[in-house]
Amino acid sequence: MPDQQRQGIVAILPRGEAIRNFVYSGALDEVAREIGVTLLTVIPDEEYLESVGNGRFDRVIELGSRPDRRLVNLLREQLDISHGRYLWSAAARERWRRRDYEATTPSGKLKRGAKKLLAYPFANRAGVELLSKVEQEASRVFRSTDEELNLLRELNPALVFNGSHVHSRNSIRAIHAAKQLGIPTAAFIFSWDNLTSQGRIIPPYDYYLVWNESLRDQLLSIYPSVSEKQVFITGTPQFDFHFRQEYFWTREEFCARTGADPARPIVLYTTGMDNHMPDEPRVIEGVYEALPRTSQFGPPQLMVRLYPKDRRPERFDDLRRRHPEILFPHIPWNKKWLTPKLEDSYLLTNMLRHCSLGLNIASTVSLELAMFDKPVINIGYNPPSAAPAASPEINPINFAIYYDFDHYRHVAQSGAVSVAWTESEMRGLLIECLAEPQRNSEKRRAFLRTMFGETLDGKSGARVAQTLLLLAGRQKAE
Repeated sequence: MPDQQRQGIVAILPRGEAIRNFVYSGALDEVAREIGVTLLTVIPDEEYLESVGNGRFDRVIELGSRPDRRLVNLLREQLDISHGRYLWSAAARERWRRRDYEATTPSGKLKRGAKKLLAYPFANRAGVELLSKVEQEASRVFRSTDEELNLLRELNPALVFNGSHVHSRNSIRAIHAAKQLGIPTAAFIFSWDNLTSQGRIIPPYDYYLVWNESLRDQLLSIYPSVSEKQVFITGTPQFDFHFRQEYFWTREEFCARTGADPARPIVLYTTGMDNHMPDEPRVIEGVYEALPRTSQFGPPQLMVRLYPKDRRPERFDDLRRRHPEILFPHIPWNKKWLTPKLEDSYLLTNMLRHCSLGLNIASTVSLELAMFDKPVINIGYNPPSAAPAASPEINPINFAIYYDFDHYRHVAQSGAVSVAWTESEMRGLLIECLAEPQRNSEKRRAFLRTMFGETLDGKSGARVAQTLLLLAGRQKAE
């Protein structure tokens, strides 16, 4: 069928966060008002399936997770390893070290050594581009099913859009099928650290949607075959909720929902992944013990937002038992496909609005706190060495290394956040931030202007929609 007869888009939502970004934000609804939209999506539960049904979109098709052939998977792994060694960013070096550490058995060490040995000849621009072409051809020749090819032939869309390139393991066959059929493809670069810390983009796309100019420039630098006209700056819909007043709760309502005292300052600690931040409960306990017991507004209360994707949330159980006064609000996520529920967009927005300051270890939440002009303390020291929960199987990690990662280095250096390199520094910063919350306000605003330009307006989802319509041929470029 000729290209000009193609119409509509297929939107691939391979993980729960993509559902939040493009369904909850209304981005795909805006597209659907102009052209047909088919969702090829993971389905975490019946509630979600009902919410996207009833004519909201043309079709809703479940995205499966059938494995590809072993040879193809090995090629992709080797491409990813070679890309990391070629890129050799601070995050790539740390990723390399962790993979070495995880190879504990003789056979595991042998396999890891062989993969590294094979990676070196391809750890250059020509090498990774060659491996990328080999991967694309192997994916075509050795595909495990024609299901995606047949589906796209039937739908014949003008564009296939992947809502999260980094979570493409279960959507990669659909992208390869689109490329084989000559259907244009676009991907949203899911997060600000992905290009320097999350491996190779597999396969390459025709177009990319990114958060900001910095990500665009990184993309063009790391992937020289991509031209500037293929990249569109839209902002990210994940922050849109923070700028929409319908998501705002009063302080009284927020505190009633979370068990907090509305008359006392709230100190918000947001946790990270267990494998990245081992023994983090000890850090939180240190923060709790360091809170000043009096202030002009009453003694502060500590609220902990557990990272919804933590694989071992039970590691905080002992802390909760020993300190029931620390608040641990329930985080409304569905563990299947790591899907935030819509209620969490309300909860997170109001956690940020109503806290007096926030602490974390090099987290994206630092950016979100700055959006609400809240002081941010980043933890740059390791948990106390005497931690009884520390066990030999935990990968030894230096928390300070995160502040040298390419995406976070300029945050730490901007003055928008304060990095506590010792527990003693953290204690002093707590007192300073509670007493003078506006001290670094201008630095926070300046950093946000530099990083996001004019995209922090609650309309990134709308910009994504307009870009998709443009790429699908229904809008003219301005």
